[in-house]
Amino acid sequence: MGSLTRSEEMRFCQLIVEKDAAFNIVAEIGKNPYVQFKDLNPNVNNFQRTFVKDIRRYDEMERKLRFLEAQIVKDEIIVPGKVDNGDYAILPTSELNTLEGTLVELEKDVKSMNDSDAQLKANFMDLKEWDAVLDKTDEFFQGGVDDQAQEELEAQDEDGVTRSEKGPVNYLVGIVRRERLNGFERVLWRACHHTAYIRSSDIEEELEDPSGEKVHKSVFIIFLKGDRMRSIVEKVCDGFKAKLFKNCPKTFKERQSARNDVRARIQDLQTVLGQTREHRFRVLQAAANNHHQWLKQVRMIKTVFHMLNLFTFDGIGRFFVGECWIPAKHVDHVRRAIEVGAERSGSSVKPVLNILETSVTPPTYNETNKFTAVFQGIVDSYGIASYRELNPAPYTIITFPFLFSCMFGDLGHGVIMLMAGLWFVLREKNLQARNIKDEIFNMFFGGRYIILLMGIFSIHAGIVYNDLFAKSFNIFGSGWKNPYNMSEVDSWIEHTEHGKEMLVELAPEHAYDHAGGPYSFGVDPIWNIAENKLNFLNSMKMKLSVILGISQMTFGVVLSFFNHTFNKSKIDIFTVFIPQMLFMGCIFMYLCLQIILKWLFFWTQEATIFGQIYPGSHCAPSLLIGLINMFMMKDRAAGFVQDGGKVNGEYREVEACYLSQWYPGQSVIEMILVVIAVICVPIMLFGKPIHHVMQQKKKQKELHGNVTVRANVVADSSEIVINGGHKKEEAGHGGDHGGHEDESFGDVMVHQAIHTIEYVLGCVSHTASYLRLWALSLAHAQLSEVLWHMVFVTGGLGISGTAGFIAVYVVFFIFFVLTISILVLMEGLSAFLHTLRLHWVEFQSKFYLGLGYPFVPYSFKTALQEAELAAQ
Repeated sequence: MGSLTRSEEMRFCQLIVEKDAAFNIVAEIGKNPYVQFKDLNPNVNNFQRTFVKDIRRYDEMERKLRFLEAQIVKDEIIVPGKVDNGDYAILPTSELNTLEGTLVELEKDVKSMNDSDAQLKANFMDLKEWDAVLDKTDEFFQGGVDDQAQEELEAQDEDGVTRSEKGPVNYLVGIVRRERLNGFERVLWRACHHTAYIRSSDIEEELEDPSGEKVHKSVFIIFLKGDRMRSIVEKVCDGFKAKLFKNCPKTFKERQSARNDVRARIQDLQTVLGQTREHRFRVLQAAANNHHQWLKQVRMIKTVFHMLNLFTFDGIGRFFVGECWIPAKHVDHVRRAIEVGAERSGSSVKPVLNILETSVTPPTYNETNKFTAVFQGIVDSYGIASYRELNPAPYTIITFPFLFSCMFGDLGHGVIMLMAGLWFVLREKNLQARNIKDEIFNMFFGGRYIILLMGIFSIHAGIVYNDLFAKSFNIFGSGWKNPYNMSEVDSWIEHTEHGKEMLVELAPEHAYDHAGGPYSFGVDPIWNIAENKLNFLNSMKMKLSVILGISQMTFGVVLSFFNHTFNKSKIDIFTVFIPQMLFMGCIFMYLCLQIILKWLFFWTQEATIFGQIYPGSHCAPSLLIGLINMFMMKDRAAGFVQDGGKVNGEYREVEACYLSQWYPGQSVIEMILVVIAVICVPIMLFGKPIHHVMQQKKKQKELHGNVTVRANVVADSSEIVINGGHKKEEAGHGGDHGGHEDESFGDVMVHQAIHTIEYVLGCVSHTASYLRLWALSLAHAQLSEVLWHMVFVTGGLGISGTAGFIAVYVVFFIFFVLTISILVLMEGLSAFLHTLRLHWVEFQSKFYLGLGYPFVPYSFKTALQEAELAAQ
């Protein structure tokens, strides 16, 4: 598990490298995620840093690569491989310069081909339109449209409907987009005052404009008289972006000659277009083969220059100085990396890596793998662990799916979840290689291992609850038996009205199989058909929720002991941990013990328990009221029956026997427990503040001695000698060691008061919060049962005959879809969120501060991933 229990030890280091070797050294460091550089130029604007020109240069190269990628995708060319292939070697400077020149030429060529292609497409479209106009014009005249137009225009003149200019009838031929044709005709009709005669015909062939968009167009012919009307028509055509062909031949023979000419030109242009596209494809295919490799190099080099901008110069400008955090176990790896980088650059000066002392809190680094990363992510979402603080992630690996399963306990639903998790895990490499961009899919895929564990634990909980799609299964044989003989059962059936159900009571003292014992594992299947099933399961699950909740909270308090021990804080052990454990044990662990003892010893039959006569189940102790009486210290009767033995074969029970003391000395023991719990509160409240005051007084006494201060004006330093022995040196211009001054008594008191109140009240509220395990388990089981009865029993199994067989198939599909969508996805999400809350609030609040900041190492792998996400 590596450093998962506690974060890695970190070292604050200073890196001094020669200027000419800095690039290669930082590039070598970036091959592994071991170093987090500190910005030594926080007040310098990004545009004023040393390597801003280099970054701009590679930004421009990356822009060119993005342009090429867009063209490659547009032509539906597949880019082989992926950007991050695990090889992080950077090309030599000469090859990078060659790459820059190649990209400049490629961009220029592709843009030139784009312009040429657009121009050729525009010419091709013009020729196709001209060809269509010639064809449609012949069709118009062959249909006698000119004679019709002449007759109609002359008829309008004779009737005096409109006043048009005298002269011959002329015509205009043009082309317009089909979706604009109706509006074009209406506006033209109104603008010309009914003196223009228009006919149109759709072009069957789909045309392609220079942008590549497919368009549908129509050819129109307009007959009119006079120049004024021609001017009106031309303005309307401009408004609708209709194209007029004013040089259309007048005779059929001329149009035929023009058509032959245009078709020959179309043929030639098609040949040129094909050759141009083939050349473009070859160029882009060659670029696609190298695209990912080029893009990786550009992004890695940009990352190196960004890191170099965090460095500062020495006094003479020959060396770069950087500061960084490195995990202690990787310091030697980093030393070897900078040595390799210096050798590759041919530097004669050996780089230096110094380990510095600092009072700055180091970053938190928990090394994870693909299995533990999702659980570490759950913890980090609440807050990054403080440096070297106990990490909850290892315990979350078990407790998270376990608590989830308590709310999601169904064998069938658990199997579905397990199959989904297995599919993700077994096809892990294949799915990663496909690089699916869907956000929801990536969310599920990222949590594949937690889904797998939740499925396994849900199967276990389903077996314990004996629940499979709201049905029970009898594997080991029920612990209950029928106490009635068949003659009694037959007589009951005879006296029961047909179609009505009959309830049979199974008394535990007669129906329970004492010799065989209880059901071997989980809930007895007989409870699935019992009328009082909910009463039994509710009581059992509620008590289990309380036990599990108190157990996890107690475990959280125990983990706080390891934090205090690691920090060597005895005062926290004696004034925080021990009082918290006593408070938890005297009240809540005592309650759990009572629940277990009640399960073990109290039965329906008479018995002697803890030396006291127990008459029957009606005297079983009430734990809730008993807990209230414990705090109120009420006087209660000892035992369940009065002295004097049996009278007329029965014991004389005390009034409200379920509230009596059920073991000897219960009142005294509970009084002691309450007193201990109450005493723990002021210890938690005042323990640390009093210790703080005592420590302050002790420090003041130590300072009441001979104190000598020696100042060196030349060296700008000072030296304090306390009591002639202890010495402390200080620099006149203190370094970056921002130490924290001691807190005041008031701050400590307020802090401790908040934590004490939070813990005392939290123990009660958090215990109640764990009842969600019972509530959601009940809701999930009831929802599953309702779905089974409403869909299967009513819809499919309730129909007889051939229709019933068909209905079962249809209903099973509906049942399966509803089960996946509602019971697995929606209920699973609900249980997941509730489990998340129990871990963040109820469990982690007992020991986890989460006040740290993450270790963000510089590495090419991370940089490439972030760049890929940003590009999406």
